[in-house]
Amino acid sequence: MPSHVVIVGGSMGGLRAAEQLIANKFDGVVTIVGDEKHMPYNRPPLSKDVLAAERDDQNSTLDHWHSSVAFRQRKSIADVRWRLGSPAVSSDLGAKTVTLADGEVLNYDGLVVATGLRPRRLDLPGPQSGRHVIRTLDDAIGLRAELHPGTRVIVVGGGFIGCETAATARKLGCEVHIVEPMAVPMIRPLGEEFGNALRRVHEASGVHIHTGLSVEAVVAAAEDTSRLSAVILTDGTRLGADVLVESVGSHPNVEWLDGNGLDLGNGVLCDNHMRVESRPEVVAVGDIARFPDPATGNIPRRIEHWCIPTDTAKRAAATLIAHLSDEPCPDVPFSPLPSFWSDQFGLRLQGYGSPGDADHISVLEGDLSAPVDQDPSALDGTVVGYYQGSRLVGVVMLSPSPVTARNYREAVETSRAAVLTS
Repeated sequence: MPSHVVIVGGSMGGLRAAEQLIANKFDGVVTIVGDEKHMPYNRPPLSKDVLAAERDDQNSTLDHWHSSVAFRQRKSIADVRWRLGSPAVSSDLGAKTVTLADGEVLNYDGLVVATGLRPRRLDLPGPQSGRHVIRTLDDAIGLRAELHPGTRVIVVGGGFIGCETAATARKLGCEVHIVEPMAVPMIRPLGEEFGNALRRVHEASGVHIHTGLSVEAVVAAAEDTSRLSAVILTDGTRLGADVLVESVGSHPNVEWLDGNGLDLGNGVLCDNHMRVESRPEVVAVGDIARFPDPATGNIPRRIEHWCIPTDTAKRAAATLIAHLSDEPCPDVPFSPLPSFWSDQFGLRLQGYGSPGDADHISVLEGDLSAPVDQDPSALDGTVVGYYQGSRLVGVVMLSPSPVTARNYREAVETSRAAVLTS
């Protein structure tokens, strides 16, 4: 078997790919290339635990925060070579080489694309100090330093990350506004009825929500023109602001693959084995991979859920080792079950499947209209099913019991399995 696999991407997807290659008996050299200097860490706590943790200057070093979110390093990957802090800047898939920012050229027999996403930014001139995104540990630490009681925080984008950040900032005593271009926060993943229920939770907890609007301009402070002091919304509303959190989507990190004739229009196009088109020695994992799922119509698309790096790494590693061993790929359809969760004002939102594919919903347990003015826990136990016709394509629950969560996960899995066998 050829001896060198290069994994470009030093986050969760890259780590899981290395673990799976070794678990599948790959005995060559594995090199992981990462743009951050940190070893891989878990991102979901960034918008919650890292921002909300008690202010303690003695325990607020970068090492402290990294150790609180870092993935445990398995002994099996002790021999992996790490090239951190020097991202890949170009590649020649014909020559099987990757070039790093420091000029080093890596040759490979197999290549794993795991470079993930970066946050989209608002294209607004003016002061930059006080403007933040949340993608990396450094992002979260930078934002955390500015969140204090009374800080005026504007969150642009009412998706999961934006709403989690708003909830955390509000719990820290900040004055918080969410500015959401759509009619309802979280309407794309959850639908209007569920999104409105969570809107009521936020508003009852003191978050101000402005829908159907965006930020048109940022205003500099008179005493320091590099510093933000207000934002102007598209309807002319002026909101005082010390901090602007831009949670407005993301871009796949594909530029280093330019020039190889690949379809990079929205991530890296793969087949159901995670092979990058026409390149059997190249696979992709994580939210940069755009692959067809037979349970959702075989239309290639990216999935930005926490479980996907692990699931796609298993598939991609098996595919790559089969190629390097000159063996056929397993002839089994790949259809990972998306799963996600979010914590907001004491509610645990947990989901399975593809709610965004539904044409209608049904409240299966509880009541989305329950009053939340005094206590968001009035929504605890609510379960919403998402359907295409009569087929269950997803379910989202609020603070479910373990038994409830397991039962509805199985219901979604059963529905997806029926599509694969039909």
